[in-house]
Amino acid sequence: MFRSLPFTASAFTRSYATKLNKYPRPKPGTAERPAYHAPDPLNNNPQAVVTALPENDLTFIHRPPPTAPSPHSLTTNPVSPLLRPSKSKEGVSLPPPSRPRFAREPLPRASPQTMSEIKRLRALDPGRYTCSVLAKKFSVTRGFVQSIAALKKSQRRAKRREQEAVADKARGEWSEKKTTLMLIKAKRRELW
Repeated sequence: MFRSLPFTASAFTRSYATKLNKYPRPKPGTAERPAYHAPDPLNNNPQAVVTALPENDLTFIHRPPPTAPSPHSLTTNPVSPLLRPSKSKEGVSLPPPSRPRFAREPLPRASPQTMSEIKRLRALDPGRYTCSVLAKKFSVTRGFVQSIAALKKSQRRAKRREQEAVADKARGEWSEKKTTLMLIKAKRRELW
């Protein structure tokens, strides 16, 4: 079958090799077209005024803007609000707050007497004067009470043991199905 073909494999290889020689590849490290280098607008502008400063051996080149200033140009109407002339803020209406908590007035700063009283009550009976109770009593946040009147390590451990005992008691009342589902969730959190 191959003998009936008009050309052989060697002829095909030879013609293919001659075609490659017609279009030689560029030399390594060179490009087929040279890279574009933009002309320097300061040196190539016919309207540029060049002034030499001999005392400092400097050259000052003044190039006028390419177009005349218009009402929409950046020189007369800059986009950045920092470049615009300042306006009075008295007549400007502010937009409504995006979240309701930003509209609330900040809580007044706690006095030193209030802080000392919070510390005294918290140290006196931590079970009765919890963070939420003291926060509601003195109109402060729970985080503020926790930061200024933190419990001792032993008290924190005891409180954590009590919370774990309550949680274990609640877990003991779960059904077998819920226990399996919670174990699956815990395993997912551990793996992912």
